[in-house]
Amino acid sequence: MMQLTRDGDVFLLDLGEGDIRFSPDFLDTYERALDDVEHADGHRALVTTASGKIWHNGLDLEYMATLGDDFLGYLGRVHRLFARLLTLPVPTVAAVQGHAFAGGAMLALSHDVRVMRSDRGYLCLPEIDLGMTFTDGMASLIAAKLPQPALHRMAVLGERIGGPDALALGAVDAVVEGDRAVLPAALDRARALTAKARPNLAGIRRDFYADVIDTLES
Repeated sequence: MMQLTRDGDVFLLDLGEGDIRFSPDFLDTYERALDDVEHADGHRALVTTASGKIWHNGLDLEYMATLGDDFLGYLGRVHRLFARLLTLPVPTVAAVQGHAFAGGAMLALSHDVRVMRSDRGYLCLPEIDLGMTFTDGMASLIAAKLPQPALHRMAVLGERIGGPDALALGAVDAVVEGDRAVLPAALDRARALTAKARPNLAGIRRDFYADVIDTLES
């Protein structure tokens, strides 16, 4: 069960535990949480966390299979969630304690900062092994957020990248040992950024990610 709490100037969005995916309920709840964070007063930052072996597993493929030709509308909602994080006037930190696969990895990339554990869990874009291609919006986001050779190893070859390799490749900003250390490290990062929650933050992000945002929102 997703839950938004606040500890001083830091909002903590806990995605819960289990096979976390972009279900309609997930999207509704995450969007409402971002509304609350955006419209709050004062200095603030957002940390997105979860529990267990999975941080986020991406698209809800079972739900997609029920949509027929309407699946494009569902993908559009997911795209707009990524864009919303890129335009939020609040610093964001992903506390990745477990696996972040496919759309889940893209959700992590949509945050400003990523903290990952060193001893377990992977970032992975497995579309090549699933027989899928990336949408224009997803490809644009990945290209903007992943440096080479991380982009090639993850997006083209579909490699699972653990914490130390992710740090060395520039895919994450910090790694720590053990799942219990991830959230405290992410909270420390977030607390150092709370004064940057200003309207111009969204404008600066748009300066550099305008093409990504426009593609995701189209």
